[in-house]
Amino acid sequence: MANKAPFKTTFEASEVIRPIFTGGAVALENGARILATTLGEDAVLTDIKTGKHITTVEGDGELISTLTLTPSGSHLIICSRSLSMRIYSLKKSGDSIEPQLVRTLKPHTTPVVVLAVDRTSTLLATGGTDGSIKVWDINGGYVTHTFRGPSVLVSALHFFELAAGSTHNPEADASKDKKKRRKSKGAAEDDRDETPSTARFRLASGSQDGKVRIWDLHKRSVVANLDSHVSDVQGLDYSPTQNTLVTAGRDKTIRWWDTRSWKVRRVIPCFELVEAVGFVGDGKLTYTAGSNGCLRLWATDTGRELTKEQTPKPETEAFVGAVYRSELPFVICVQVDHTLSLYEIPSEAYELSQISPPEPFRRISGTHDDIIDLRYLLPDHSAMALATNSEDIRIVSVTEPRPGSKTLVSSEYFGQDIALLKGHDDIIISLDVDWSGYWVATGAKDNTAKLWRVDPTNNSYTCWATFPGHAESVGAVALPRSRPAEGSKAYTDPLSHPPPFLITGSSDQTIKRWEVPREPQQGAKAVIRALYTRKAHEKDINAIDINHSSRLFASASQDKTVKIWSIEEGEVQGILRGHRRGVWSVSFAPANTPVLQGEQGSVAGKGVILTGSGDKTVKLWNLTDYTCLRTFEGHSNTVLKVVWLNIPPSEDRGKKPILVASAGGDGLVKVWDVNSGENECTLDNHEDRVWALAVHPETNMIVSGSGDSTVTFWKDTSSETQIATNEAALKRIEQEQELENYEYVGAYREAITMALQLNHPRKLQSLFERVVNSKTPDPGSLSGLKAVDEVLASLSDEQLFLLLLRLRDWNTNARTAPMAQRILWTLIKSYPVSRLSNLNVKGARGQKSLKEVLNALKVYTERHYKRMEELVEESYLVEYTLQEMDSLAPSLSGMKLVENGDVDVVMT
Repeated sequence: MANKAPFKTTFEASEVIRPIFTGGAVALENGARILATTLGEDAVLTDIKTGKHITTVEGDGELISTLTLTPSGSHLIICSRSLSMRIYSLKKSGDSIEPQLVRTLKPHTTPVVVLAVDRTSTLLATGGTDGSIKVWDINGGYVTHTFRGPSVLVSALHFFELAAGSTHNPEADASKDKKKRRKSKGAAEDDRDETPSTARFRLASGSQDGKVRIWDLHKRSVVANLDSHVSDVQGLDYSPTQNTLVTAGRDKTIRWWDTRSWKVRRVIPCFELVEAVGFVGDGKLTYTAGSNGCLRLWATDTGRELTKEQTPKPETEAFVGAVYRSELPFVICVQVDHTLSLYEIPSEAYELSQISPPEPFRRISGTHDDIIDLRYLLPDHSAMALATNSEDIRIVSVTEPRPGSKTLVSSEYFGQDIALLKGHDDIIISLDVDWSGYWVATGAKDNTAKLWRVDPTNNSYTCWATFPGHAESVGAVALPRSRPAEGSKAYTDPLSHPPPFLITGSSDQTIKRWEVPREPQQGAKAVIRALYTRKAHEKDINAIDINHSSRLFASASQDKTVKIWSIEEGEVQGILRGHRRGVWSVSFAPANTPVLQGEQGSVAGKGVILTGSGDKTVKLWNLTDYTCLRTFEGHSNTVLKVVWLNIPPSEDRGKKPILVASAGGDGLVKVWDVNSGENECTLDNHEDRVWALAVHPETNMIVSGSGDSTVTFWKDTSSETQIATNEAALKRIEQEQELENYEYVGAYREAITMALQLNHPRKLQSLFERVVNSKTPDPGSLSGLKAVDEVLASLSDEQLFLLLLRLRDWNTNARTAPMAQRILWTLIKSYPVSRLSNLNVKGARGQKSLKEVLNALKVYTERHYKRMEELVEESYLVEYTLQEMDSLAPSLSGMKLVENGDVDVVMT
């Protein structure tokens, strides 16, 4: 029976909320599945329906200037500051999409800033900063048209096909001679019927000088110059049913043009910088998105705004672009803060005299910026609050939707944005949640703390109270975690019973205790005053934590100390001194912590506290005498956060250790065994410092938030690893017994296969020596047994490389070299040279390792052959010496043997 393997703590990244958009171009295909976004130098493809990350297309080292998808979703086109344009073919197989680079081109001598694809997904237009426009065949990769206008940046492009019967062009008519103008109406219609289908293809371009040009792809020339805007033209769209072209720009006007005469139908001032414009459905509605951050709808025929007057939104929520496909029922608006807002367009809005301002039905955060702090929300922990280096708290779903499952948060995918907590005037830098998960406390650089009530069931996210009074940034907030008595109103209805108090700490070196009002704060006049204020430290206060009984709290400061306070009196109970740098994080042990072993002996688990400091260490302290019990060393940078993992049940404490986790400026999360002080495992999935940690109270999942804008969810796989390790150990013992059995019965074929599989070099050597030195070899066998020849001729690349490694080692020993040479000879006879030199070797070194092994075999083989040649040469000398001795020695016939009793025989 196999001995159980020692328990090993393991975690693996199960989910990652990662950035998908950091500004720039956004594209969507007609199927509304693939969303392409710009992420610095790379392009990210996301499934907009499920929120799943599809793939990342790596860039060429330069920032992306623009990108687009073909309407059919067949190709992705990316242009960068390096002046290159890369065309990728998107191969779809099931749920996965594999981008394959088709070709790389240099379309212009200046960066390409705008792209457009026609409805057939065959033509691509590129506009450069030098004013030139080129039309490309996407499949062929060649230029079909080149249009040159003034040397002004091209800001907008749009392909369209004139509706049948509207190709009549007044400019073309003006150029006709008088005879042609006298043609009858019927003859003119006959000529129009003979016009090829490509004659209606047009390309509209808008430029930075406010001019709009209509290019005829059939005649390869300008057919209309629409000179009306006085600033950048940012949006163009065409409606065949309305015979109308709409243009809008940063001159704060919208213009509708009749495409039969190219005359202005209507000019409407909109009093905002318009970044996107387009027709909705059959063209009866026009939408605009601009600097006010509001999606506005207009009646195309009258130019009247249908949406009610909207208040301009903050600058960070201003729109910088929009994406709309006529086949889809929504518009994606791109905000300054890299948020993508999805708005549903009312289908019958044009029939109404006025409609309510549209609200986004979904938000997609392009990037969460630096994740400064995070906490689980709600009793079922189905949501998470993120402090993201902004004035708002973002609430995201952290559960996968499952059929039949009931969660407090309704979401379509993991990581979906649910709500924003808006109210602070500056960046939020601290965050805490009470025992129920319904109440959130925040501290910000606007010198205030706020308490929020989170009720996703009723879609209610309100600020309950504001706590002003600090002179500087509120860097730490803490809510009590003790549960009310079971059966009490506060326990059964936590939404109606806010936490009793709030503790805050600030850069002004003071701590304050606040009593939370039982009713929501009404107006700015209802100012809440602190119950007490204490001058706590000599430098900024970084963290505050309240113990499980809500009787003590701890404050950690840049002055290298941690102070323990009584909550009721606000008096210092003890000071923890020992860190050599500022203390960034502090955490009391959970209520059910058992007796712990420190360097000085055991201590009750309830009386310990954990701290993390800028001196790169984590310390465990005894609250009885305020001494350090243990120091955990291993981080190479500041320890920014420490948390306790869930305490194992009493029946498992014999095999499962008591664990804590720490996050550092080195981008690592380390898990420590409290009793031994050893680092159990290191979690590495971040590229910047890890500011935030949280632990799921049921599954023990660790959540880490970093300055690289990612949130990683680490699943505790210790139990699965233990089971897999035990099963692997048992299976190995069974295989080793099987190997012994094969060897005992002389089944060399199976024994050698098993020895290779188990990587038993000593056993493998013994088997090969028996085969090579067999007294009854099989006739015609290379190794000595034909069964072994068959095994050696059917090895996988991995087994073959492993055997070559063993042969290399055996070949260096004179005793085992003959056996190694015989097996090596068998391999060379069994495989072509190309197979041996091109083995598929796993690992980073790959072919380099294979080359080193083959070179070592060659060197020692040459040395063995040289030694054999020297032995042969020496054998000639021995043979010659023996011959000469025979000629000099007397013959045996002349010798007489004399026996002398019991003495030896004497020759005379």
